[in-house]
Amino acid sequence: MDPIRILIADDHTLLRNALAELFQIEGGLEVVAVAGDVPALLHLASEHQPDIVLLDIEMPGNEAPQTTVRKLRDVSPDVKIVVLTMHDDPTLVQSLLPLGIRGFLHKTVTRQTLSAAVRDACTPGSPVTVSLSEGRLAAGATAPHGPLSPRETEVIDLAAQGLSNYQIARRLGIAEGTVKRHMRNIFDKFQARSRVEAANKAVEIGLIAHPVPVTSRRRHSHALGLATPS
Repeated sequence: MDPIRILIADDHTLLRNALAELFQIEGGLEVVAVAGDVPALLHLASEHQPDIVLLDIEMPGNEAPQTTVRKLRDVSPDVKIVVLTMHDDPTLVQSLLPLGIRGFLHKTVTRQTLSAAVRDACTPGSPVTVSLSEGRLAAGATAPHGPLSPRETEVIDLAAQGLSNYQIARRLGIAEGTVKRHMRNIFDKFQARSRVEAANKAVEIGLIAHPVPVTSRRRHSHALGLATPS
């Protein structure tokens, strides 16, 4: 029986390597390519025609996951798509399920769960695998997040604590470029010109619980970095 051919799409190099090693150990699974952004993903999917794409949400070029899924279908009509991400907003899950994804897994899943989801995705008649984080399940699918996504809320919360983009990336296990994109989105949504201003607005609407004192703007501007998300 031919192995299941997998394309891993994630901008986190260490995670890509770890997943590739994991699947090498498993019998019947083969990683045929890895991609760090959406253009590379679409090119490699067209070239290799994999059985499975493991798709990360927090990846360069994937600001519109629904569009990415549709484009993947265009270049590789038979591919099965399993989302593997730290982004576990149930609203996003509901928007992707009608597009035919075969799984939506939080990155805290076990090795056994991931391998089983990959195999099930290629098994006719098997159910779609959805596995969210324990915290999300406890909070329920209708928990409000205000104008920011859950990940954007995490980013501005850490920025308000004085962490740099690099430190936030390390804390959340994502690429620094991904943090920068989140900061740009946060600036746009809040019409903010600095990290301090964005953090203060997040505090004002109750998104985060770590206030940034407006009386210490110079000190906090130094702690939080430049006024741009770069």
